[in-house]
Amino acid sequence: MTETCGICRLHQDPLNRERYEISRSELWLVRHHPDPAPLPGWLLLDSVRHCAGPIEFEPPEAASWGRAVQDASQLVQQITGCDRVYAIAFGEGARHLHLHLIPRFAEDPETSAWLVADHYRAVQGGQRAAAEPTQVQTMVELARRFS
Repeated sequence: MTETCGICRLHQDPLNRERYEISRSELWLVRHHPDPAPLPGWLLLDSVRHCAGPIEFEPPEAASWGRAVQDASQLVQQITGCDRVYAIAFGEGARHLHLHLIPRFAEDPETSAWLVADHYRAVQGGQRAAAEPTQVQTMVELARRFS
């Protein structure tokens, strides 16, 4: 953990863990996007160890990454019933690997392809309503049952 990393701080915060964390292994942590969440079921797959991304993986992380992404993506689909799951990681806001796993519904054109970034920014900026906190908690509880 680094004291200046927002993701590391989230991983250590008991209230955040209770509210959003779904599962944790030695290497990976799955959590719901915190409020204000852009969509119910928008999960994140984080490295437990502070690292910026795959370029910094240690051998066990590299060996298990594909399975972790697949399992977390399947979890998004199970809890939301979505058609697809988008996976996006930039790492500029926090240089700690956190892969966004975004439920994509074919009937929602406002979240297709790169429009999902506009959707995200609109929620963060208050121009679009976020997912209701009760919806987020329902998704967390459901995901915990599946994982």
